[in-house]
Amino acid sequence: MSVLRSRPVLRWLVPATAAVAVIGGGAAVGTLAAEAEPSLPPRTAAQLLVDLQTSRLEGLSGTVVQRADLGLPPLLGLVPGNDVTTLLTGTHTLRVWYSGPERQRVALLDTLGEQDVIRNGRDLWTWQSRTNTASHRTLGDGTAEKAAPQATPSLPATPQEAADLALGAIDPSTEVSVGRAATVAGHDAYELVLQPRDRDSLVHQLRIAIDAEQHVPLRFEVLAKGSDQPAFEVAFTQVDYRRPDADQFTFNPPPGVTVKEEAAERPAAGGRPEHAAPTGDPGVRAVGSGWTTVLVAKLDGAVGGKPADAKPAVPPAGAAPDVDVSKLLGGLPAVSGDWGSGRLLTSKLFSVLLTDDGRVLAGAVTPERLYQAARG
Repeated sequence: MSVLRSRPVLRWLVPATAAVAVIGGGAAVGTLAAEAEPSLPPRTAAQLLVDLQTSRLEGLSGTVVQRADLGLPPLLGLVPGNDVTTLLTGTHTLRVWYSGPERQRVALLDTLGEQDVIRNGRDLWTWQSRTNTASHRTLGDGTAEKAAPQATPSLPATPQEAADLALGAIDPSTEVSVGRAATVAGHDAYELVLQPRDRDSLVHQLRIAIDAEQHVPLRFEVLAKGSDQPAFEVAFTQVDYRRPDADQFTFNPPPGVTVKEEAAERPAAGGRPEHAAPTGDPGVRAVGSGWTTVLVAKLDGAVGGKPADAKPAVPPAGAAPDVDVSKLLGGLPAVSGDWGSGRLLTSKLFSVLLTDDGRVLAGAVTPERLYQAARG
């Protein structure tokens, strides 16, 4: 069970799920490198977990850099509109501000513009500088935690969000230990290390650098097996623990902006907003548990077969309507076995199997584990 699940300040600090895409960051990869190892009093892994649970943070602002090098095949460049593929490669920068569960802001930066998501009380604003368009929504009662600004559609935007996801995975399949101390964004930090026990996991280690005084995650790294360099990392390069000024959470529409007013949230029975997403997708089932869980989905149309005929009824998530799916799938290597046949996508941290009979199997596991699940 995640020690952060009951901590809105640590669970927020700009969660990364699906609202606006980060496009082209501007920070150098080297800015994420740790400084000289500081000398800190010894602490056990259990003590560090308690530190995360008991910390009290009133406010925060800072700069976060995200870097991903997942080793994806070049064929993903066939997808028009590089928002999704850009998130999975390269370096991206954002600014974050936090002043309690009702005042939060994230600014996603690139070389051509800025995208902001601002939560101020019951007002939720989004704005894109490229198109000078904005949207506004009035939040319902009881949505203080659920309506936090959200960033990238697939990858954690801050060390806090990444740490929450990782700590939620702690179970008997995880070895927890203390790594080397580090200095991150000018702050001394302990390192908590999570390591899968199952050899079929592609993840070697997760490393979380925790501020020695404030007990806030400052850096999160994922190392793939066989590599000593992070395949994914997100880290503060600058952080200030003072409460930001209230002006940071006031949206002032620029001249000429087009504002779209969205329907206000209305709590349904039980206090949940009417549009609240279901707890799970009934079309997806999980095979296995822990680090080697494989997600299996059945599509309406076959995804394998001859490349020229491969046009699944459900296009890949995030793909534009005019994606040439047959060309995309045709670039993946063909595989077969006693489980059937299909196409295989591999990266440093995950594998995806698309079978000719219309199934998609995915997980942070070796292809062999996907084949085992496909037999079932």
